[in-house]
This record gives sequence, C-alpha cells and structure tokens, in this order.
Amino acid sequence: MPTTPLAYEVIEDAVRVACRAPSYHNSQPWRWVAEPGCLRLYAEPDRLVSTDKSGRQALISCGAVLHHLRVVMAAAGWTSHVERCPDPDDRTLVASVEFTAATSATTAQRRCADAILLRRTDRLPFGPVPDWNASEALLRSAVGDVAAVDVLPDDARPVLAEASQFSEALRLYDSEYHAELDWWTSPFEVNDGIPHTSLVSAAEGDRVDVGRTFPITSHRERRMGIPEDRSRIVVLSALADTREDILRCGEALSAILLECTMAGLATCTLTHLTEVPTSREIVAALTGRQHPQALIRVGLVPALDDVPPPTPRRILSEVLEFHPGGTKHSV
Repeated sequence: MPTTPLAYEVIEDAVRVACRAPSYHNSQPWRWVAEPGCLRLYAEPDRLVSTDKSGRQALISCGAVLHHLRVVMAAAGWTSHVERCPDPDDRTLVASVEFTAATSATTAQRRCADAILLRRTDRLPFGPVPDWNASEALLRSAVGDVAAVDVLPDDARPVLAEASQFSEALRLYDSEYHAELDWWTSPFEVNDGIPHTSLVSAAEGDRVDVGRTFPITSHRERRMGIPEDRSRIVVLSALADTREDILRCGEALSAILLECTMAGLATCTLTHLTEVPTSREIVAALTGRQHPQALIRVGLVPALDDVPPPTPRRILSEVLEFHPGGTKHSV
C-alpha cells in the first residue's frame, strides 16, 4: 500500500487533539512514535494504574485515542490504515498507522472531529432522551460490527444499581484502590487525573444510582431540576477476549461518545462494574454477552447548564516522539 509523506506539523496537530480521548482515571496511558511512513501507538507501562493489573482498562483507553486520531486525520483529508497489535513479541505496541490522501473531507467528518473538543464526562444526573430509538440507531451505526452494543431495559436498572453498589462494597477496605482514587483526584494542579470540577458532591451522587464512588467534593448541589438519573445505559462488550477485540471496544467507546456529543447528548463512561469479577458477571448475565468492557450512561442535560472546563492533558512532548530514523519535516 503506497503511503503519502505527511508534514510533521500535521501529525503533531492530530496527536494533540486525539489525546483529548477519555482514559481510565484520565491516566492517559499512551505514547505515540512517529517514524518515516508510519505512526505507532504504544501503551505506556509506567502509566498503568496498579489496580488495572491485566492492563485491560489501559487497552480500552488506547483504543479510544486511536479512534480519536483516525477521526482527526479524516477531517484533515487523510485515510488511516491501521494494523492492530502488530507484534506478538511486543505487547506494548498497540497499533501501527499509515496514511493515504483522501479525495476530500466531508462535513460529517469535520463535525465528528469538532466533537472531540466538546465532549465531557458528566457525572451528574441526566434527563431522559426524547427519541431514544433514533439515538440508539445512530450509536449502533457508529460502532458497526467491531463490538457488541446492548441497551439495558428499564426493568434491569434495579439489578444494575445493586451490582454497582456491590462492586463498591467489595472495594470498601481495598486500601490500594482508594489510595489510587485519592491520587488521581488530588486537588493539585497537574496534567492528568480527574479535577474536582469534574466530580460530584455526596448529594449529587445520591441522585445517580449507577456510578463510581469518588472522593467527595463540596460543590453546591447542581441540576436540581433532575431529581434522579433518567439516563439510558449502553453496554459495550468485546466480541472475544483478545487484545485486539478489547482495543476495538475502546475504539467503539470513542465512536459512541462522539456520536452522542454531536447529537447534543451527555455521557458518562462507567467501568467499575467490569473491574470486579462478580459485578462483571452480573452485567454479562443482563446482556447475554461474555465479555462486557464498559458501560455508558447517555442522557439529556439542561441547555443552559454550565459547561465544566476540560480535564487536563499531558503536554505534547510527553506523548509524541519523533523516531531518529527520519527527519522532522515529514512522516
């Protein structure tokens, strides 16, 4: 496949925007290496969260940043050709991407790229989606056949809420887990982790029945017009328990989040239910799928709500390096 040399600035701009992708605790466990004719994505071992011992959450995060990159490059007029998990002897190498010039970028592709900078994780309660059937069709179309998508019915909600509480209860005395949560939500000015502006107070959290319990903040109570969460809950499952399928699940997660953002819907990704074997089995039973990876709350928020500031990101020099084998003028 003939590839077209890219100006380094094109890759630099694309990686900068792609790294707005969501990641587990905003740990951003990725690193890009630009080589002549190729851009490689690595999972960065030094940034793996210790309670994610299997590296599954990091792989999902890498899938999200990979999809973000493809979206940005498409909007810039480039087609991405991805080889996933290309080296069985190097498990840190997640993907290799080559590029060819596209005929043109469509309006839809540009809108999708714009959604990257608009997307936020919203942990407050949501109102119901007015025309859910149409929204669900869009989400399924965005994912295609790379992962399984299930929408839990309302009568499954109490079981899921119990599973959510159970997963938290199982970790009540897990000091390592709570120490990590405290680390990633520290109030200090950093370029990763979850800032307090993105967390909720105890009263706000009580109105969301399915959600991870983070350290409590002292916000004034917001979104009082929504007394309880009325979101729909989407479950993403990998087609098989392989690294490539889990990576593709992360790409599907990115596709859903961006599709929702373009539709004016709020989202909150939930993985605490798939991190603990017992609660993961409950989710699997609700969907009939063997490999659930992430859940997403999808709903509507008041149009005049304050938009929270974007969560921090690592500086570009920390996540992108240019391989000495090439020049800095083209990739």
